[in-house]
Amino acid sequence: MASGGSGKSTAETSTPGSSSLPRKKLVATCDLCKIKMQLVADLLLLTSESRPVHAESLSVFGESFEKCRDTIIARTKGLSILTHDAQSQLNMGRFTEVGDILGEMGDLVVSLTECSAHAAYLAAVETPGAQPALPGLVDRYKVTRCKHEVEHGCGVLKSTPLVDLSPQLLLEVSQNLSKNLKFLTDACVLASEKSKDRFSKEQFKLSVKCMSTSASALLACVREVKTSPSELTRNRCVLFSGPLVQSVCALVGFATEPQFLGRAATINPEGKAVQTAILGGAMSVVSACVLLTQCLRDIAQHNDSSTKMTEYRERLRNSACAVSDGCNLLSQALRERSSPRTLPPANTNSVN
Repeated sequence: MASGGSGKSTAETSTPGSSSLPRKKLVATCDLCKIKMQLVADLLLLTSESRPVHAESLSVFGESFEKCRDTIIARTKGLSILTHDAQSQLNMGRFTEVGDILGEMGDLVVSLTECSAHAAYLAAVETPGAQPALPGLVDRYKVTRCKHEVEHGCGVLKSTPLVDLSPQLLLEVSQNLSKNLKFLTDACVLASEKSKDRFSKEQFKLSVKCMSTSASALLACVREVKTSPSELTRNRCVLFSGPLVQSVCALVGFATEPQFLGRAATINPEGKAVQTAILGGAMSVVSACVLLTQCLRDIAQHNDSSTKMTEYRERLRNSACAVSDGCNLLSQALRERSSPRTLPPANTNSVN
């Protein structure tokens, strides 16, 4: 409750400038987490194709549905704990801590989504008559995630005022850009080597050259604004962010053309039903977490004295309950390999 926090909460809400920065950072964290969760859900849960997921969060599972299932269920419990912690810290007015928890929660939801999509694939291809997916030259999910990370990094450079472009932030942006650009480069070089089409082999190489040139120009600007911060040097980062984003979008657009993606699994109606049940449970979790994130954003943007605060706090509690319900739906779908829509309708509606 707004009036029941600690002394820190009173100080933050009573002094106009004391909580503005933590609140502002929380809003930015909410936006990033929301975009990330929705992107991964769009790529993995709302697709009509059945493909395995290759991600770091799945490296220990191999092709074991049981290991994947047990890990997902354990992680849903961790998500419930984070949801509770976020509310507790918010009640004490600790917006910085809420932002840290939310960042962790966003990463956990991404991991849960990846694991759930892979579990859905494994369960589906175990049904009689199913034909597993065949890998292609490019992993659509991985390169699309990299594109998003590059877009986000460039967006930070464009939108962050000069006074907030700290050396640490610039270092983090540079490292993240370099990491994702390297992955895209390696993926395209490998695709070029494996491609049997003359045009495709060359176009993968040219796409990498275009991206690398744009990246070098932007990273030079980032180094310059770090050593000689000014509006001029910051504006150069804005100018050279555009070409990098364009080149990455072009590269990923080409790399994810159907002929490079292999073949999706062929599954019968029984396998499709199992897959849909698990993906539906995972979507319930993601939807609830997106709602919770939006609630935290609304609260961060308003003073505790706002007339809407009671409404926002109630929405936050309802969203937290929806996260718990979604976790139950997902766990049930994984255990039974059937539709999770067997709980009371009120619970189901709360996460959709």
